[in-house]
Amino acid sequence: MKPRILMFDSGMGGLTVARAVLRQMPEATVIYSADNAGFPYGSWEEGKLIRRIVGVMGRLIEVVEPDVVVVACNTASTIALADLRKTHAVPFVGTVPAIKPAAAQTRTNVIGVLATPGTVSREYTHALIHTYAYHCKVLLHGARHMAEMAEHKLKGHGVDLEALRAEMAPVFRSREGRKTDVVVLGCTHYPLLLEEMEKIAPWPVTFIDPAPAIARRVADVAEETPLRTPRVGAPDHGTVILTSGRGSASETLEAYARMGFPRFMLVDVPV
Repeated sequence: MKPRILMFDSGMGGLTVARAVLRQMPEATVIYSADNAGFPYGSWEEGKLIRRIVGVMGRLIEVVEPDVVVVACNTASTIALADLRKTHAVPFVGTVPAIKPAAAQTRTNVIGVLATPGTVSREYTHALIHTYAYHCKVLLHGARHMAEMAEHKLKGHGVDLEALRAEMAPVFRSREGRKTDVVVLGCTHYPLLLEEMEKIAPWPVTFIDPAPAIARRVADVAEETPLRTPRVGAPDHGTVILTSGRGSASETLEAYARMGFPRFMLVDVPV
């Protein structure tokens, strides 16, 4: 049997992780789910968002019957992963800022972390810095508009380079002659803008996209997990599940199709 992998995000950002999983596990059945009814997660109060994610996930697990769930969203992972694991028996793989590899790669000990405002404020993120990057100057920045810019690009629109430059600027600093040399992409949306970021960065840095490492972890978990036979009619490979019709215009659906997910369905979930 082939492992069934459910990818979950608030929007399209998790497609960067889905793409890496498809490369790592071409034999897998991969279903992508976007909680577009709740997007963007950054505007939610934390307790309500946790309840939202746990409730939506329950419905998705019921529909998809996955062997492994990938929470391809930094915000959802940093606040809800523990609750998801307590509530649902299926194995979960989360997505957290790649601060540990950044601390290992830096030569100047000046690291930038681009993430959503929610991820930047989480205690989980600060614990990662305290544990793995205590010897570094870590420049945390909550970029308010980059996720929307990435979705805009994926739908076929241009990127406002000046606006992107302003979003990136706070993580490019020089400290006593030592410049930022590694920048963590702490939101799964951001690798969609990597080409533009490399073009407009004030000096060359290493941008860390965590997707390949996440894909390797998914493969390891799938190998350790007993696979089950899905019921007849369960969503098949290449399906996108949306939680509402909001945002399901043709350009949105075309964007999913370009990333390898040409089939679509809506599910009813708690609001």
